[in-house]
Amino acid sequence: MKFSVKIVSLALVSLLLSGGLTATYAQGRGRGGGMGGRSSRGQGSASNKSDPSMDAVRAVGEKLKQADQEMSRFPGLAEGLKMSATQLHDGYQAALANNPNLKFDQFVAANHIAMNLGNTNITADAILQGVASGKNIGQRLQELGLSSKAAKEAEKDAERQIKENKKQK
Repeated sequence: MKFSVKIVSLALVSLLLSGGLTATYAQGRGRGGGMGGRSSRGQGSASNKSDPSMDAVRAVGEKLKQADQEMSRFPGLAEGLKMSATQLHDGYQAALANNPNLKFDQFVAANHIAMNLGNTNITADAILQGVASGKNIGQRLQELGLSSKAAKEAEKDAERQIKENKKQK
């Protein structure tokens, strides 16, 4: 069930991104003659209007672009999670479908913590669900059964690993 939700979410984000890019590329391609032609009327006002759904698509696209740049600069990020850069990108993209406000470093940290703990109840998805509901990673780890001390330790371990992975070239 979870896998199909991820696939549907990933497909939705992909469709939104491709639709947004198509709309963006199509702008200014009209055949109006300019001088009083249909394409020149209202151009200024139309481009000034903000479409919240398109803004969200652009924001997700920008987050993915920034994540790709960070992965390119620090290839050790994916390697430290025993993933390829493509797997890390695709995982982040799927997570953004559930939480468009998710930061890449939160995604990477959640995956490190889940991998380090090896606890079947504390998965990256479970951690990220808490983050989507407005909790920080430490709060979510405590909700999932860790003590405050163990949650802080898990976060510090993940931060240390991320720093080490960024040093790898």
